[in-house]
Amino acid sequence: MHPRRPDGFDGLGYRGGTRDEQGFGGAFPARSFSSASDLGHWVTTPPDIPGSRNLHWGEKSPPYGVPAPTTPEGPEEEPFPGGGGGGGSVPVQSSEQLSRFAGFGIGLASLFTENVLAHPCIVLRRQCQVNYHARHYHLTPFTVINIMYSFNKTQGPRALWKGMGSTFIVQGITLGAEGIISEFTPLPREVSHKWNPKQIGEHLLLKSLTYMVAMPFYSASLIETVQSEIIRDNAGILECVKEGIGRVIGMGVPHSKRLLPLLSLIFPTVLHGVLHYIISSIIQKFVLLILKRKTYNSHPAESTSPVQSMLDAYFPELIANFAASLCSDVILYPLETVLHRLHIQGTRTIIDNTDLGYEVLPINTQYEGMRDCVNTIKQEEGVLGFYKGFGAVIVQYTLHAAVLQITKIIYSTLLQNSI
Repeated sequence: MHPRRPDGFDGLGYRGGTRDEQGFGGAFPARSFSSASDLGHWVTTPPDIPGSRNLHWGEKSPPYGVPAPTTPEGPEEEPFPGGGGGGGSVPVQSSEQLSRFAGFGIGLASLFTENVLAHPCIVLRRQCQVNYHARHYHLTPFTVINIMYSFNKTQGPRALWKGMGSTFIVQGITLGAEGIISEFTPLPREVSHKWNPKQIGEHLLLKSLTYMVAMPFYSASLIETVQSEIIRDNAGILECVKEGIGRVIGMGVPHSKRLLPLLSLIFPTVLHGVLHYIISSIIQKFVLLILKRKTYNSHPAESTSPVQSMLDAYFPELIANFAASLCSDVILYPLETVLHRLHIQGTRTIIDNTDLGYEVLPINTQYEGMRDCVNTIKQEEGVLGFYKGFGAVIVQYTLHAAVLQITKIIYSTLLQNSI
């Protein structure tokens, strides 16, 4: 039985036209199969699979049933223009790779600024908030920078970065709890564009349950960030988890009779978390809408440069996140002050003296609850007492804005050099 294909056929192409067909004993003269139609009775090619990636760079797999465009074969055709062996696609590849890498770098720089570079500001801000007998409120960034320098001089750099690991643990617990609750309940983790009041309520209920689960660990993390480095032991990175669990079961954590039970902390904690989420979400959507509309009006699609189009793909969302976080922190700063004082009460925490930059002070508040805390601060410290340490917020977001601007300049320079 003779084979059903010529010897010159190697499965990928046909090397015909130079010799007789030996598969048929030389009964047929040599033929030149120059087109795909000549090989139609020899090869049965299955249709291309949609989504297949066995293609050249930049090509897309055609949909099922749509014939692929055929290109005429001939000696005058150059499959790789420029004679560089595919060199014409190298700039496109390098540009796309640089765009992806730069986008990852921009996001990484933003996360680094929010969680690492801004941590000293968070530490000082919380210490000022819980220091109920401080005379200096540190409402401006100038006094904040001065007291941060004093802490660094007397206690070393660790005094400004204490408790940073616990903040990451709290964020991980929050994300994990939200994912687990949404997996085992019908509560939606995200809100679709066609939302309704019921879906919004269920989504906020999911957020509330998440904040309740993370609340004891948030309290333990707060203690680590405000506890003075002078009397603090070298605790492990999982000490936050240990103390949080101990706070729930009421064992292993030193406390006094003034310690508020977790049930009395649920309302202020959930209230602050839900309001922070609502305000930041609204501000983010609003700013993003304005930036996109402004970009569309100032840069028409046909006149937009490649550099500007890539910048518009990344920076509006980062700016929207920056504005949302700033507005929510400023609006809810008084509530955050009350929340931190309630969490720290009765935990035998000793903080740094934010008036002098050295020495330590114990926390001996006796608030009965959220309402009593608000009234006491207003009577004894005045309205500005709710804004103690507000200068640290100014320093924090000034650094964040500077990092975003520097990243934008570097990104623009790299793109201009590569295109």
